[in-house]
Amino acid sequence: MESSEAVEARVRDLASHLGVFSDRITSCRVVVDSPHRHQHQGKVFNVKVQLMLPGEDVVVDMERPQRDGHEDVYVVLRDAFDAAKRQLQARMSALRNEEKRREKLS
Repeated sequence: MESSEAVEARVRDLASHLGVFSDRITSCRVVVDSPHRHQHQGKVFNVKVQLMLPGEDVVVDMERPQRDGHEDVYVVLRDAFDAAKRQLQARMSALRNEEKRREKLS
């Protein structure tokens, strides 16, 4: 897929919003791809979001062309970042619970 300033701006906006959920994100890598599909009318978009955190990365790979909305890159971006947000929140909750258990043992 060719680069688009509007898509890049949307990715930057969505990525910066993830910082609200964790200050442990060291980097964010986003790949937007539009593979060629002979039997599919219109473009299908795949989005991969990888958040690097100390200890374990959060990775979301939206490569499900059968899902509705994958013909709109903005819908796919929204879905991918929503999934990344949920994974990040779960990860941060698990870390907080682990820290609380350590405090109780001390």
